[in-house]
Amino acid sequence: MHLRRQLIVSLLLLFIIVMLAAAGYRILGGPHISILDAIYMAIITVATVGYGEVVDTSANPTLRIFNIFVIFFGIGIMLYVFSASTAFIVEGELKDIFRRRKMLKQIRDLKDHFVICGAGETAYHVVNELLKAGHQFVVIDHDEERLEKIQHLGEFPVLKGEAADEEVLEMAGLMRAAGLAIVLPDDKDNLMVTVTARQMSSTVRIIARCADARMGDKLIRAGASTAVSPNMIGGMRMASELIRPHVVGFLDLMLREKSKTLRVEEISVREGSSWVGKKIHETEIHRRFDLLALAVRDSAGAMEYNPHGDTVLRSGDVLIVMGDVNQVWKAREAAG
Repeated sequence: MHLRRQLIVSLLLLFIIVMLAAAGYRILGGPHISILDAIYMAIITVATVGYGEVVDTSANPTLRIFNIFVIFFGIGIMLYVFSASTAFIVEGELKDIFRRRKMLKQIRDLKDHFVICGAGETAYHVVNELLKAGHQFVVIDHDEERLEKIQHLGEFPVLKGEAADEEVLEMAGLMRAAGLAIVLPDDKDNLMVTVTARQMSSTVRIIARCADARMGDKLIRAGASTAVSPNMIGGMRMASELIRPHVVGFLDLMLREKSKTLRVEEISVREGSSWVGKKIHETEIHRRFDLLALAVRDSAGAMEYNPHGDTVLRSGDVLIVMGDVNQVWKAREAAG
């Protein structure tokens, strides 16, 4: 932005000196000097190209003094223009090269991250939530303007390219990713990315957006783990506002809490975890981490809601908790 402003200022100064010089040649040169001759004389003088004088200054001392000032200021401004142009081209390109290399290195170091395909309005909210929850992710979009806009939310790597391109998905680390969110505006594009991503990875969790609810089944058959319809979710939210306004108000307040990021999160109890074989109360999630246990999902998919403190955790269980995101991460570390 600084380089662009510098280039604009230099070009504006060049335009001003040419116009002032042309006006001077037109006034001081006499009535026989046309506007075109005056402008031409101004340009060749400022550019110092060495052509013969279109406006004769030999018999006009005032005009010669004026010409000296034009040459003096013109050379300075031309040097400024060349300097600003070179900086804008070279430094701008170098900056983009180094920034891209840095981002690619960041992406290569990522593991169990998320890949977001699309940088539109829906992606804006997805990214905002991932940042608040402390997750690592990469955003892919072919529109540089949308990528620049979404990066105002925070520091995270982005890739410019087509999300349906296998090479771009590979650069984003899809094979190492924990999940893929496809939030492109067109359902057909979302379907194409879903097919491509599922062919590349049979294990990654794929969440696809569908504007048309009827596309949901097609996306799931194509390989999506879940299809999300903003229209359906919006309708359910409106119904909830009518039926249970205080519950919705509580959830909204939880999401907007400024002092800490309160969320409903999950903690996986994997094989080898120190929590395997322990009762929930023995993990001390409430005393140590101030978390509330809401449910336990076992490896078979069965869900136990409002689990008792004596419930024993087994390998493959997922503990659903509510509390501060930072404390959730600490609990995950404690669980191993």
